[in-house]
Amino acid sequence: MKKEQVVHCQFSVWYPIFKKHTIKSLVLPLPQNVIDYLLDDGTLVVSGSDHNSQPIQTSDAEEDIQWSDDETTATATAPEFPEFTSAVLEAINALGGRVFPKLNWSAPRDANWIALNSSLQCCSLSDIFLLFKSSDFITHDLTQPFLQCSDQDSPDPVISYELVLRKWSELIPGGEFRCFVKENKLIAISQRDYTQYYQHILKQEELISQAIQEFFSQHVQYNFLDEDFVFDVYRDSQGRVWLIDLNPFGEVTDSLLFSWDELMSGEETAYQQQEGPVFRYTTSEVTVQPSPCLSYRIPRDFVDLSTGEDAFKLVDFLKLKKSQQEESEEEENPTQ
Repeated sequence: MKKEQVVHCQFSVWYPIFKKHTIKSLVLPLPQNVIDYLLDDGTLVVSGSDHNSQPIQTSDAEEDIQWSDDETTATATAPEFPEFTSAVLEAINALGGRVFPKLNWSAPRDANWIALNSSLQCCSLSDIFLLFKSSDFITHDLTQPFLQCSDQDSPDPVISYELVLRKWSELIPGGEFRCFVKENKLIAISQRDYTQYYQHILKQEELISQAIQEFFSQHVQYNFLDEDFVFDVYRDSQGRVWLIDLNPFGEVTDSLLFSWDELMSGEETAYQQQEGPVFRYTTSEVTVQPSPCLSYRIPRDFVDLSTGEDAFKLVDFLKLKKSQQEESEEEENPTQ
């Protein structure tokens, strides 16, 4: 995977090519002061011009806090992005009032746990900022987009960062698939949400594979800028296939039910010995796995403590706090 391939997979590069076959979207330039704000590890607040805005304390940076007289509440000064805020709200309204946000490459899928509805659906700039500032995927886009490229000795391309707003669509996870293309040949298809078992995939395996192959040959093959790439599709209830995203053919992209070793191997592999691509999906509930995004959420111990589900953890926690308090008192009142 080379830096040029990563550049080609930016949303604003591939969207004009496949606009007729994907979800309606709008792209807004991301001002530098907004980028700086997203990378600032401080208090998350947005301007009051956003109708859903409210301060959310995410750090202990006291210099950002103005305490009230009764010292029971804390407020912080919201950064002002009037022109950008206006453009975002206008775009959201133009897309029906609900959007799916992302940057040049990534969506904040690892941060949906922090939203009130555990969804990436956004209706305001504050919704977007909350997800973006909580996402490692977004931080990676902004700081290390070429981290795993093989041509590290070459200078990094100049990136113009953009906020992508996609019209909100209720996509059923069981209809999403990831497709791997090597030398402009569709070599592999993987169930996107491989952590779940969907019975309809097992029953419609041949139909799904055929629909994706036809979509690829008619609309995608030879139309993209690279011959090695990964694309995500959605097959709706009517059997129509839609393009959802394009990704670099390399380890920066999740290979799901395949390994990158087998996808990149030049040896005679299973997909080279058959006419069509290899199609892998979860075949039974026995093989269901936890979602990889769970690792980005609050530690399980914290959840158990807050809900009281594990009494032993609570007892251990109280003992620890008592021990720390006793040590603190001994330090403050040493024996003469």
